[in-house]
Amino acid sequence: MSSSAFPIEPIRNCHNCGAPLALGAVVCPQCHALVHSEELVRISTAAKALEEQGELLKAHEAWLSALPLLPPDSTQAEWIRGQAYKLEITAKNAPPAAPKYGWAKKLGPLAPIAILLAKGKSLLFVLFKLKFLLSLLSFVWIYWLLYGPKFGIGFAALILIHEMGHYVDIKRRGLPADMPVFLPGFGAYVRWQALGVTRQTRAEISLAGPLAGFIGAAICAAVWFSTHDGIWGALARASAWLNVVNLTPVWMLDGGQAANALDKSQRFVLLAACLGLAALTRDWSFAIVAAGTVYRLFTKDLPPQGSPGVTGYFVAVLAALAVVMYFIPGQGFRPR
Repeated sequence: MSSSAFPIEPIRNCHNCGAPLALGAVVCPQCHALVHSEELVRISTAAKALEEQGELLKAHEAWLSALPLLPPDSTQAEWIRGQAYKLEITAKNAPPAAPKYGWAKKLGPLAPIAILLAKGKSLLFVLFKLKFLLSLLSFVWIYWLLYGPKFGIGFAALILIHEMGHYVDIKRRGLPADMPVFLPGFGAYVRWQALGVTRQTRAEISLAGPLAGFIGAAICAAVWFSTHDGIWGALARASAWLNVVNLTPVWMLDGGQAANALDKSQRFVLLAACLGLAALTRDWSFAIVAAGTVYRLFTKDLPPQGSPGVTGYFVAVLAALAVVMYFIPGQGFRPR
């Protein structure tokens, strides 16, 4: 794997503090942050995956592709050179790989059965690792008991769509992530590695879930308009309302992570948008988001430079969800 596998675009300003960068700079002269921190995370993830697969020479090349993105005398660069050297020596001295399932030949006619059992064991191990599947089934079961099979299955599907919005956005950036895990009564989450990722990227990943949630709610609303079946209206309203509440900019909610990329003036813009949408929809969920935004006006977590793009993204997702709630009016979680 060569460095061409990880195309690098010129970066004009530091993602952390916004300071201008000289062409080819790898460290910000003002805040000393690594300019290519996110690309380094992607390379590291790919290299580690290759190591786990036994592709040592490819992992060696992947690690070396990170060196041009680091100061030559940095601790990280020194570690990468050492790791690449170890991989190269290990690959050269490694014995030839034995044929897969070669051991089974000694069992004669029982070999096919032994191979099937070995594959079955691996498959069972994979299934046990898929916590999202078991948690999803328990999530469906809880809401099936509470609201009936149609709403239970539909609601779980909408939560899954929301979480897959996060998952897909993370994976398309080349970052590691686990499949969603569901917590009945609380929702779900996607665990991912955010080390070295900028505030703007975290914010965009956080907003990708509510955006996917809007798409799911909009589809349900369209089916409701077409069929006049109340279950679709209930699903659309419930999904839109929960996604709005989840955009409250506090704690570990999606809105809390997104607001980390907004400066004070941009938080005022978000507050104004929430108040306008609250007046339009007459729903108190937007007032909750507005209250959380007021709180974030006084916290000491302002970024060195705000993100107009994240501000527009945040307001656009809120407005899209407001459209669904406007056409399917109700009180809170429930439609009229």
